[in-house]
Amino acid sequence: MTARSRPNEADPRVQRTRELIRNAFVDLLEEMDLEKITVNRIAERAKINRVTFYLHYRDIPDMIDKIADDIMKEMKEALEKGEAELEMRKTDISDDRTHSTVFVRMLEYIERNAKLFKLMLATKRVPAFTDRFHRMTIEQLSARIEQRFANQSAPSVPADISTWYLYSAHIGTIVIWLQHDMPYRPQYLADQMMRLTPRLWQPEGEI
Repeated sequence: MTARSRPNEADPRVQRTRELIRNAFVDLLEEMDLEKITVNRIAERAKINRVTFYLHYRDIPDMIDKIADDIMKEMKEALEKGEAELEMRKTDISDDRTHSTVFVRMLEYIERNAKLFKLMLATKRVPAFTDRFHRMTIEQLSARIEQRFANQSAPSVPADISTWYLYSAHIGTIVIWLQHDMPYRPQYLADQMMRLTPRLWQPEGEI
């Protein structure tokens, strides 16, 4: 990348160009292995020139890292939106709807970016992205479980086992949901998943 100043990320034109590059990358990833994707191919698919690409990214690995950064940021914003809604409602943390509402926002974001997540999660075409998404999911689940039992007696299932189980159940369901072209709406899917895991959210003595 040249020594010229970096593009202003708040500029709508910059955001639009990066969206074009991201979409082009995802389209190409559907058609070929990651190793075969080049800057030329991305530029051609995005209908931009190579110079424009290099204004935003040093190379393909840098582009992937920054796309992953953007996706993680957008995902966290979606989760924070769900948390804010819960705070406004003053929903009790012990209510299953608390977890469901936040999870719905996550599913809605995945639905809006279905092609990308289908490639990244269901096919694991970009391990760096998949690993970061999994780490973030585990962190979110761990934080929620810790919050759930903060002021209660010891849970009937150890927190780490609850996290492992929820992680596997949630990610596995999301992957299959994507592979089947999302036959259920995010709200419905989240509600049903909460119905399948109520025991993990009950303190000792209530099961």
